[in-house]
Amino acid sequence: MTALMGVTMGFLAFLLIGGISGASAWIFYPGQSNGSNQGKLLVVGFLGFLAAAASSYVGQYIGFFQSGQMLEWLSAIFASCLVGCVFTALAK
Repeated sequence: MTALMGVTMGFLAFLLIGGISGASAWIFYPGQSNGSNQGKLLVVGFLGFLAAAASSYVGQYIGFFQSGQMLEWLSAIFASCLVGCVFTALAK
């Protein structure tokens, strides 16, 4: 039971971190946007989620941190912000 709770909360946390950082990268990145904003906003939010989850799982696999440590949160935030900014720079 506790294993399932940790997976569910991790998924929701990465969804929030990735979605918020990806959407904020799209909104606050300078420059004019070309074409449909809402579709690309959803894509950059989803890419932020994937980057946050991937950084967490890769960091745990390599052994840099364990689940729930502060370094895991920092790496997830940094990875999602980086992916969001790179996608936004290429898309705008």
